[in-house]
Amino acid sequence: MADKSDVALMSHLMRRAGFGTTRDEIEALVDQGYEATVDQLLDPDSQPDIDEALLFRYHPMAELIYTLPHAQMNWLYRMVNTGRPLREKMALFWHHVFATGNDKVTDPFAMHSQIEMFREHGTGNYRDLLVRLAQNPAMIYWLDNQDNHKRAPNENWGRELLELFALGVGHYTEKDVFECARAFTGWTFTGKSSGIQLGPIPWKFDYRGEDHDEGEKTFLGETGNFNGEDIVDIVVRQPACPQFISRHLYNFFVADEPEVPKWPNDPPLDPDAIAQLSEVFVESNYEITPVLNTLFNSDFFKESAYRKVRSPAETVVGTLKVTGDLSDPDPRWGDMAEKPASMGQDLMNPPSVEGWHTGREWINSGALINRVNFAAERLGNPDLPGVVAITRRVGSNGPTMSAEELVDRCLDEMGPLTVDAETHGELVERVSAGGAITLKPGDEDRQFSQRVSDLLAMIAGTKEFLFT
Repeated sequence: MADKSDVALMSHLMRRAGFGTTRDEIEALVDQGYEATVDQLLDPDSQPDIDEALLFRYHPMAELIYTLPHAQMNWLYRMVNTGRPLREKMALFWHHVFATGNDKVTDPFAMHSQIEMFREHGTGNYRDLLVRLAQNPAMIYWLDNQDNHKRAPNENWGRELLELFALGVGHYTEKDVFECARAFTGWTFTGKSSGIQLGPIPWKFDYRGEDHDEGEKTFLGETGNFNGEDIVDIVVRQPACPQFISRHLYNFFVADEPEVPKWPNDPPLDPDAIAQLSEVFVESNYEITPVLNTLFNSDFFKESAYRKVRSPAETVVGTLKVTGDLSDPDPRWGDMAEKPASMGQDLMNPPSVEGWHTGREWINSGALINRVNFAAERLGNPDLPGVVAITRRVGSNGPTMSAEELVDRCLDEMGPLTVDAETHGELVERVSAGGAITLKPGDEDRQFSQRVSDLLAMIAGTKEFLFT
């Protein structure tokens, strides 16, 4: 049996670099080793991708994507079933940083295409990703760059590139925003249409040279006849850029930071960690994979378990993975895709260009009830394959056990998860109220299975379960 501390560390890695997984897989990864597992996560092509044809056979609208729930179903199915969890987690990361919403874009297929771009290039070169982002039709429309003309510059894209995507407030001037906008004139797209059509029309980036401002520009202290790619090159060379992106990565993978608008006044939780990640970012010529490798192998990451509030997407996907619910193209996928929205995270439809307010702001009365009910309903179902496996392991050490032993074994299966003394006492008291705990021979002890699943559902309602 794997060492408990090794299991805890591997579980932590898989929750943060993915969405969690089963105990059997965790123990297999422990045998493989921590550093080898990090290498595997960072080499997604070494692992099998999902069989999209199987999903499309049962849910053709996940391929055609006429509505936002179709796009959400496609992505959520990937999160749950992929053998490449970090690829999906990085797509979720960039979707939050480069927040783009369907409420304005009004084209779910364009939103789906943007997520595909994040999936494909999210662990690659940050400079190249920014260029792809500037050429992404959904982003162009979201920030109005199709209205950015050489005789009438529109500053929306230029402002958000500097403020929210690369540098942060305080590291540019209003003059820089204007000059940035001039450099991106003529960067537009084609394909947006309305009326009757046979299927989604893919939007395509379109550079219109006749609408591009060819005049000299002065941007962040440099002067020249800059175009959009020149601007990106200048941006990534700024000292603020690696610190800004490193803080975003720390916030997403390590511990909840204040919201981005507070960053100019609130220092990072761990300045040394940000400095370490920033140094790797610059030395690697803006490659994201080496930064992630440093992050996942660092002590500050390894020691950060349960310091982040689970996002709704993490709650839904993690629960489905651990319980084994909906591991195939089940008819319920259409409804499941909307579950994160009921908890405050409408995928592909963030509330603003700032993305979602994360951390403890995920938790409010309505969202809390929905997330607890979602997890408790599945963990409390003794017939789901993941719950069956948990029950079998919990009951594998003998025909009888105390209430405290049952609580401790279930907490171990759920994390391992540590709860405070008061919560632990309440769980033990609830279990004790059910009488003596005995196990019948074989796997068909329905009474024991129900007691285990009831306890798992109770654990899903603890404050500690809100964290990852």
